[in-house]
Amino acid sequence: MRKIGIDLGTANVLVYVKGRGIVLSEPSVVALSTKDNRVKAVGADALAMLGREPESIEVVRPMRNGVIADYDITEAMLKYFIKKSGSPLNLSKPEVMICIPAGVTTVEMRAVKEAALSAGARRAYLIREPLAAAIGANIPVAQPSGNLIIDIGGGTTEVAVISLNDIVVSTSVRVGGNRFDESIAAYVKRKYNVLVGERTAESAKIEIGAALPLPRPLSMQIRGRDQVAGLPRTIEINSNEITEAIQEPLEAVVNAVRAVLAETPPELSSDIIDKGMIMTGGGSMLRRINELLTEVTGVPCYVADQPANCVAIGTGLALEHIDILYDSLSGDDLN
Repeated sequence: MRKIGIDLGTANVLVYVKGRGIVLSEPSVVALSTKDNRVKAVGADALAMLGREPESIEVVRPMRNGVIADYDITEAMLKYFIKKSGSPLNLSKPEVMICIPAGVTTVEMRAVKEAALSAGARRAYLIREPLAAAIGANIPVAQPSGNLIIDIGGGTTEVAVISLNDIVVSTSVRVGGNRFDESIAAYVKRKYNVLVGERTAESAKIEIGAALPLPRPLSMQIRGRDQVAGLPRTIEINSNEITEAIQEPLEAVVNAVRAVLAETPPELSSDIIDKGMIMTGGGSMLRRINELLTEVTGVPCYVADQPANCVAIGTGLALEHIDILYDSLSGDDLN
C-alpha cells in the first residue's frame, strides 16, 4: 500500500512518499475561476498568477495560520497533490499522514482528516507539527530526555519540548514567514510610500533579511508602485531595514520560546541546556535568527539540516513507525 506523508503548510505543501523521499514541494495556492469556482491551477502554476490575475481569476491560499480556511478548496488541493505524487499505474488509495499545528482544535483536526479522506486517502492520521519536525530533524524523540524544537512555518511558529515520543509542553503562535513578509511590505509603504506585493516582500526577506544587524549590510533593489505619483518606482533597501521591519513578529517568536522554557519541568530543562534548541521550518533560514534566540534565552540554538523539509520527512517517517507512535497520533479516534 502507498504511504504518503503530507506537510500541509500555510505557504507550501510538501509530499513524502515511502521509499522515494520528498517527491513534491509546491506553494499551497489555488487559482479559481470567479465565474463558476472551477479550479484552474494549483501550486506553482497558481502562484505564478498571484498579483497578476485578471478579474476572471481569483488566487487563494486555502490554509491560513496552519489550519483550513476554505474546506472545499483544501480538498481540491489535496486531491491534486495526492494524485500528482503517485505513479499513473498505482490506482490504490494511499494511507496518509498529515501534520497539524500543536494548537489546533478538535473541529480543525476533524476538518483536515475529512478533507484527506474526501481527497482519496484510504486512512488518514494526524501528527502534531513539532513532533514531526523533531523526527525529521533526526532528534532521538523516543528517549526519556528533553528536546526543544522551534518550527517556524509560513503561518505558525510551534515551540515544544518532546520526550518519550510525545509533546510535554508546547505553544503555538499564529506568526510565521507570512507575517515577516507583511511586516516588510508595511515598512516599505510607511518609509518610502511604495506599495509592494507579498512576493516582492518575500524575496527581500530571503535575499537580504536578517534577525540581527549584519556586520556588512546587504542591499537590493525592489520595485513597486509609488503611492503619491501612482507610477512604478524602484527603491534600494538594505538588510538593517529588514531587521527593523520584522522586529514585531520576531518578538512574538522569542516570547513563545520563553513561555515554553518557563513551563518546562526542571529535569527536562537541564537536558535542553546540555543539548541546545533545534530550529526547523522555512523561517529558521532567516540569517542570524538562531543567534538572536541564543542571545535572549542563554540556551544554544542550532538550525537543523534541510530545515524546510524536516516536517515533511518526519511526517513520512512517522507513518512507517505508526505502531511506536500510535499513542501520540490523532486518526481513527476522530471518526
